[in-house]
Amino acid sequence: MSAQEPTPQAAQQALIDEFAMFDNWMDRYQYIIDMGKQLPSFPEEWKTPEYKIEGCQSNVWMHHARDGERLHFDATSDAAIVSGLIAVLMRIYNDRSPQEVMAAEPSFLEALGLDKHLSPTRSNGLHAMLTRIYEVAQREVA
Repeated sequence: MSAQEPTPQAAQQALIDEFAMFDNWMDRYQYIIDMGKQLPSFPEEWKTPEYKIEGCQSNVWMHHARDGERLHFDATSDAAIVSGLIAVLMRIYNDRSPQEVMAAEPSFLEALGLDKHLSPTRSNGLHAMLTRIYEVAQREVA
């Protein structure tokens, strides 16, 4: 595996530990934005309705591919904070088996306080992205 934690649960705990270093939500938002700036580039040809995620206020596209036993996701957004949320999700769910994805409950949402500190539209978008990840994993398990 890449420079990733060994399990989705470990990845969630690492994120929780990183966020605990910040005293306020402005610093946490900046950290999320900075994470988004490190996303790999997303090919223009993937910015199609097939890969667009509905339910997000901003434009969000998510592409996936099977790589052996693992699911690989690429995603992008035209909003900085949403790109950061994508980066958070990628740390937990990217390059994992469909079974690992399905078993990884998003406990980090509450632990990080994301559901409380994001606007309702951003929170809806985050849940729409999570739903897409789980739908892909569900299809790939079958």
